[in-house]
Amino acid sequence: MTILSLTTEYPNPLEPGRGLFVRARLEAMAGRVSLFVVAPMALMDYANPQGDLFASWRAPRQRDERGLCVLHPRWLYPPYGGWANALFLAVRLLPTLTYLRARGAFDVIDAHFAHPEGIAAVLLGSILRVPVLVTMRGSELRYQRSRAKRFWMSWALRRAHHVIAVSDGLRQLAVDLGVDPGCVTTIPNGVDTAVFHRRDRGVWRARHGLADCDRVVLCAGDLAELKGHHRVIAAIQTMSERGVRARLFIAGGIGRSGRYAETLREQVAANALGDRVTFLGELTQDALAEWMSAADAFCLASASEGWPNVVNEALACGTPVVATDVGAARQMIASDRHGLLVPVHDDGALVEALRSALTSSWDHEAIAAHGGARSWLQVADEVMAEMGAAGMRARVGHATMGRL
Repeated sequence: MTILSLTTEYPNPLEPGRGLFVRARLEAMAGRVSLFVVAPMALMDYANPQGDLFASWRAPRQRDERGLCVLHPRWLYPPYGGWANALFLAVRLLPTLTYLRARGAFDVIDAHFAHPEGIAAVLLGSILRVPVLVTMRGSELRYQRSRAKRFWMSWALRRAHHVIAVSDGLRQLAVDLGVDPGCVTTIPNGVDTAVFHRRDRGVWRARHGLADCDRVVLCAGDLAELKGHHRVIAAIQTMSERGVRARLFIAGGIGRSGRYAETLREQVAANALGDRVTFLGELTQDALAEWMSAADAFCLASASEGWPNVVNEALACGTPVVATDVGAARQMIASDRHGLLVPVHDDGALVEALRSALTSSWDHEAIAAHGGARSWLQVADEVMAEMGAAGMRARVGHATMGRL
């Protein structure tokens, strides 16, 4: 079996930090099966973080990265295309995939995200007569609010040979969209413990100029309103007014989900928090792990998530986590021994949870063991099992149709 993995969220030379969780799963799978990646890039990229409309023109059409062959076809991505973007993607990929399929290059399409990739993959799979698996990763929670996107996601997911959800909440969404419960499997993401593991806290605090007495909170994620960094900044200010002084470090770039970075900087300046809040910019995974190890607490204040990988990564570093109760956060922080959950948009609860996290004693070894318990290799094995079963069902279906 050779797998074609389709995803618009994948690292590329222009955005090396994009879709790292997708790459992690595919790299683990590549050690077990023949696999290549089709990662389309917008011909005119209206959502480019730097506002560079033609950024994709500088990227190669094909490259090898860490043992994986990655294709970067260009596709028409019009502004405000909505649900039709999935159709544009399918039309663009049809000639390429038809050519590859005719030469036996792949047997299964593995699509990441229900929109636009999942919809496009099901359209292409029906034409090329190959089984399609779709992984729901979290953006579906936002897209379902659009009537048109919800309709087409339902249409595609019900026709996929199998659906993988990274959290129980996403699995329930698939069922709500009409997918047979027997055709949906929850397979949570894993953690790369070669990078995210407990390190010497004192060493990394010293390297980053942090005193032993500093109370340090770390956030990570795009500087988008959805990520809730503004709420953590406000919490730092409130705690300071109540006598609990803490320093906040925010790791993340501008990202594609909104132009909110300037608003955050203005918030810091308006409240004279320049000595309390530091923007680290986008970090490599190694650098992020160092900061996680140096922090006293990690905070995720998102309004929506699927499986927020940074939570498990922080836990694997032995750092307690304060998180809003979104997506799979409750699955990840299964006990108050590992961190604290707060309701979304409850600023008072966020302040109190951060105060408690910074002033309590934690068993960092136990936190690290919990956070690092699930590897990407385990994820790969579970995904491969579902792909094998889906391929068998597809062959039986095609054989039955042939007899009819």
